[in-house]
Amino acid sequence: MSNPTNPTRRHTALPKAQILIEALPWLTRHRGKTVVVKFGGNAMIDAELKAAFAQDIVFLHHAGLRPVVVHGGGPQINAALDRHGIVSEFKAGLRVTTEDAMDVVRMVLAGQVQRELVGLLNEHGPLAVGLTGEDAHTITATKHRPRIDGELVDIGRVGEITAIDTGAIEALLADGRIPVVSSIARSQDDGHVYNVNADTAAAALAAALDAETLMVLTDVEGLYEDWPNSDEVISRLTASQLEKLLPELASGMVPKMEGCLHAVRNGVTTARVIDGRVQHSILLEIFTDEGIGTMVVPDDEETGDEQ
Repeated sequence: MSNPTNPTRRHTALPKAQILIEALPWLTRHRGKTVVVKFGGNAMIDAELKAAFAQDIVFLHHAGLRPVVVHGGGPQINAALDRHGIVSEFKAGLRVTTEDAMDVVRMVLAGQVQRELVGLLNEHGPLAVGLTGEDAHTITATKHRPRIDGELVDIGRVGEITAIDTGAIEALLADGRIPVVSSIARSQDDGHVYNVNADTAAAALAAALDAETLMVLTDVEGLYEDWPNSDEVISRLTASQLEKLLPELASGMVPKMEGCLHAVRNGVTTARVIDGRVQHSILLEIFTDEGIGTMVVPDDEETGDEQ
């Protein structure tokens, strides 16, 4: 019979303790800091990924961070427009948003996607509160007219953010809540509402909240070194390095990387694009030594050990 006090016997739970200890310096570094997370891609439509995302956000909250979630809802909007017989059209990578389409966009974002996410988070306690950019003047926008082939094009109710008011979000954070923000904006000048790109909205909110980190979930591993010739992911780059790469990027990555650039140029310590197809990718990025995805840092960041 073995001696129960034998100190050499390895306990089966020891690896779990080692994982927790590895998280300690990151817990110390991030405690009390605001983290803005843009929820999108496959993580929005896969039930297991959605549940894991909610667990991650609640974990951040209980670990002493202040998470703010921003979401769009491309797949859900497409499905709803189809049901209403409205054709989905894109120009310059942006959804052409007619008055009828805007009603559907607003309904889907605030009434479906946000409600589901708030519900998943609140399975873990009375934590999440949903709002849109319309609430308390959180996001104000004016009409965005992209330039295509040298011409300014009217794409309907698509907004360009002109102002952020963080009052309502700050109040929720101070009350120990998790704000969940739909990417709809009030109009600066014509009494309507606007559909705004969720990547852009998350970046603008991160800067205005003086967040430590902006995290953007995508359906790729990160920013590739030489796509499609290589699947090597760039793990870290400075704002200036990213700016040089922007003209070469695939259209879907442009608003994400422009958002990261805006964030780190406006006071956010790090901006990260991470693979939302990996369960618990947020925790892996924030609380482990390896980190995943691509991290963008300000130009004055010289060291390579920042996570």
